[in-house]
This record gives sequence, structure tokens and C-alpha cells, in this order.
Amino acid sequence: MGEALGGLKRSHFCGNLREEQIGESVTLMGWVQKSRNLGSIVFADLRDYTGIVQVVFDGDTDEAIFEKATKLRSEFCVAVVGAVRMRSSVNEHIPTGKIEVLASELKILSESDVPPIYVKDDDDVSDDLRLKYRTLDLRKPRSQSILRTRSRVYKLTRDFFDSEGFVEVETPMLNKPTPEGARDYLVPSRIHDGEFYALPQSPQLMKQLLMVAGFDRYIQIARCFRDEDLRFNRQPEFTQIDMELSFVEAEDVIEVNERYLKMLFKEVLGKDLAVPFDRMTYQEAMDRYGVDKPDVRFGMELKDVSDLVKDCGFKVFTSAVESGGSVRAIVVEGGADFYSRKKIDKLEAFVKDFKAKGLAWAKVKEDEIQSPILKFIGDETMDKILEKLEAKAGDLVLFVADKNATVYAALGNLRNHIADEMGMIPEDVIAPLWIVEFPLFEYDEEEGRYVAMHHPFTSPMDEDLDKLESDPGACRAKAYDIVINGDEMGGGSIRIHDSEIQSRMFKALGFTAEEAEEKFGFLIEAFRYGAPPHGGLAYGLDRLIMLLTGEKNMRHVIAFPKTQSASDLLTGAPVSLPEKQLEEVHIRVIEE
Repeated sequence: MGEALGGLKRSHFCGNLREEQIGESVTLMGWVQKSRNLGSIVFADLRDYTGIVQVVFDGDTDEAIFEKATKLRSEFCVAVVGAVRMRSSVNEHIPTGKIEVLASELKILSESDVPPIYVKDDDDVSDDLRLKYRTLDLRKPRSQSILRTRSRVYKLTRDFFDSEGFVEVETPMLNKPTPEGARDYLVPSRIHDGEFYALPQSPQLMKQLLMVAGFDRYIQIARCFRDEDLRFNRQPEFTQIDMELSFVEAEDVIEVNERYLKMLFKEVLGKDLAVPFDRMTYQEAMDRYGVDKPDVRFGMELKDVSDLVKDCGFKVFTSAVESGGSVRAIVVEGGADFYSRKKIDKLEAFVKDFKAKGLAWAKVKEDEIQSPILKFIGDETMDKILEKLEAKAGDLVLFVADKNATVYAALGNLRNHIADEMGMIPEDVIAPLWIVEFPLFEYDEEEGRYVAMHHPFTSPMDEDLDKLESDPGACRAKAYDIVINGDEMGGGSIRIHDSEIQSRMFKALGFTAEEAEEKFGFLIEAFRYGAPPHGGLAYGLDRLIMLLTGEKNMRHVIAFPKTQSASDLLTGAPVSLPEKQLEEVHIRVIEE
């Protein structure tokens, strides 16, 4: 027994030793952070997940043990026995900085090659190297802290919802492929020749079936998969806190989740969130902030100046208004001096990424207005604009003129970009906000039809039911998103539980009765046997952990993440497979 450990048994963790242990004999195990051989004395910083403690080998150490200590290198895995004593030179930067361990025994459990990356938080290594050597990267205190916070969130979540009467149910990973939304990850069947499963994009249909089955309240920390073109802070596999409740309205779902978030932020960050949270309709969010996940920690709201410029003679502005679009502006307080002409050109390039044709600007000075559009719109119109915008000396005004969707996207994202660039965002503020009354549909230009903004099972608002067929674009949904500090943390809705309304919804989405039956027949069938009114919500757990840990990159809050191209640099996945293995699942790869 215990041969690998040389009969030793760990008595303490490295980072937990304090002055109270002075005089005690302790057995520690961990990794050598660094070792310093000064000839007559060897210092080694020993690290485990709790922290670092200094270990000393000197003239009082057995000669064979001392010799072994001289061979210690970074990331050697070792066991040390020794006595805790006061440290002659205190290190105020670490909790164990007042003590050290005088070693009497050393066992090298395994040696280490020279690490390709440093195991320290400020190593400034590229993300690709961090992912390739992820096991070393995960030894860093910051990485350890993030994943331990994540683990704590799991427990707090399960405890809270258990106390609220929720039951945790695991839903299938091998599902029927679903239309709408992102592309599925497909899994070929070996037994059923030429047929496929899909990995779940979410447990949406299964959790609705659980409500029909009478479970009343369901919760799951669920793994989900989407085969979509990745952007920054998106992963092909991710985790949701997924829930569904029966016999509820939107207010009930919102109320329990406000209490959950209040508990979570208090337990993890020690912050008290005031409930109820603020609410804002989707349309108000778009009009004021240009995005449906506004960061309300700072101002710089969008203002519509279409009424002032519709007849101004400046074609860029007038044509936008005439074609049903708008001209909107933001006022950057203090931006006149901060943004040079060269920097404004970069802002124009930024909005063009959101399909805006350009960016007009005006600098408000004490004694003049500087603007390339002043000669087109005239002093009188400019004065009216600045009065409406309440712009003052030192401010920079930025305009976008286009169709509304483009104006919103360009200015809304520009607002966030400028606030970040100018340091306007108070980092210590938590600002939760419910966005409600989303459109039920959005028009897909490529497909030439309406698609569900959330999913096809979201219930229309009662007062908009009569518009399902006649004016689907005007229908609002019983949907709600929880937005915190400008990030969507979760979203949900009250679901359709009435078979007739669900059929009308499918029809509005362009499905024939046969197509609806083929794709969702199992759900429609279940609804025939007494479906309760129900609704739910799902959090993006990875985004929630980012917020709770202050991390800016989603990859760093996931133990083994993928790159932006959905590759795994640690294992080399995805890989090609031998022909024999492909034949077993009835697949042949055709090289173009």
C-alpha cells in the first residue's frame, strides 16, 4: 500500500499553513514552482491548488536528501516532510509568507521536462499555446480559481432549485435532428443504415415533454452543441442551466430567477442585487441602445434626429428617412478632444462592419462647430440637432443614416466600443435587466419567409394572437431575456401548450401540416393528452461564469475548450478516420 507515495500521507495543503502550525511536522505534496540552489542551501516553492509555501533544505538536512533537492526543477511533482518554522525574510505577497518548512524528507514522485509555458498567471503566452498545453495552463492559480468557482456555482444552483421543488432530469444526447436555428452536430447510426442522430442544441423539446409528463419543475445543467460559424466567445459545445416550470406565467419564471441570481451573486461575489430587476421592452432597448442586450451602466443613448433632417438637403440623411429608415446619433461626452480625425476614421471603419455606409460627425467647440456635413445641412439645422441632443462644448456627435436595423446595429455596437475605449464603464457595478416583449418572428431575407426569433414553441402575447396569419411581423412573444452588464445571460419564454395555436405557429413559419407532423409529430402527439401551461428559461453557464470571475474570454472558463475554428489543440480533434471505421457507420468520404 502507498508504494507510489513512499508510505507518506499528506497532512496539510501548501497554501493553508500559517503561524499556528509553527513547530509541527507536516507532509506536503505538490509541484515545484521554482527552485533556487545557493550551494549550501536550497529553496523550493511548493505549490498545490491552495497556494505556495517555501520549503528549505540546508545543513540540517540529511546529505542524501539535500543532494536530491539540488536536482529539483520547475514542475517536478514531489512529497516533502518537514517542520514549520518562522521565515527569516517575510514575503507579504503570499498568505504563507511568514513561515517556511524545513525539510527532513523528500520524495520525487515524478520528474518534469522543461515546461513549454510558465505556470504563472502573468506569463503573457498566446491563447493557442495555452490550449495546446492546457494541462499546464490549468495548474495556474487563476485557472484553478475560475474552475473552482464554476464548481461552486454548480452546487449553489442545484441546492437552490432543489429547495424550490425542481427535479433534475438528464435528457438525451442522441436526438432527432431539428430544423430552424443553428446547424446540428450529426451522429451516424451504425445499426440504422444511412440514418443519423443529432447532438442537442438545447433540451427544449424534451423539457417541454417533461412538463406534459407531470414533473412540474425541471432543472438540468446540460451540455449543448451547435455546429455554427464561430465568433469570439462562442464554443461548439457549451453548458446551459436549463429549467422549465408548469402552471406558470412569465412573472412566475422571472420571480424565481431573480431570487436565484440574488442568491448567486451574494454567495459568490458578496454583492446584494436589488429585486425586482429593471425591465425594458425590446423596442425601447433598440430605440435607446441599438441592441437587445444593452449595457445600462453608462449613458450615451441613441437619439432619433430624423424629424430635424428629413428636409435638410443632405441626400445621405434625406434619402434614409424617405426610404423608411432613420438618422440617429450618439453624443460622446468629452469625445471632441479624445477622438482625432484619424481615430474617427477608425470608428467609421468599425460601423461599416455592421453594414453602415458611413459615419457622419460633429465636434462641439467653445466657439465653433467642426463638421464635414455642416456645409450641407446648415448652421440652423445643426443648432437644432445639438439642442435636441443636449450636446455641449467638448462633445463629439456621431450620426448613422440607413434602414433602422443597420442604424441600430451600427450605433449600438459603436456605443459599446467607445465606452470601452474611453474607460466609461464602471467595472464594480452589476446591472441586471429583463428585456421583454420580443418580436415573435423576424424576416429572413435569404429564405424569403418569417422565422421564429427564439424558437417555434414560444407563445404569442394574447393580444397579438389575431395577427398570427394577417400580420406576423407585428406579433410579440411572451419571451424574456436576462441581460447583465451588456451580455445576454439567459433567455426564455412561456411556451405554446395549445395544439391549435401551435399548428397556426407552424403555418406562419411556412410549414405544411405534413412537414410539421414529420418534424415535430412526437410533440404534437404529446400535446393531445393534456399539456399544462408551461414556460422556462436557460442560462448560458459559461457566460455567467465569465461575469462572476471577471474573465473576458470564454475559453478560459471552460476546462478543455475549442479554438475559434472548433479545433481542439490539446487532443488534435477533429481527425480523419480509417476507412474501415467509416464503413461501420455507412459513411464514405469523397475528396473534392
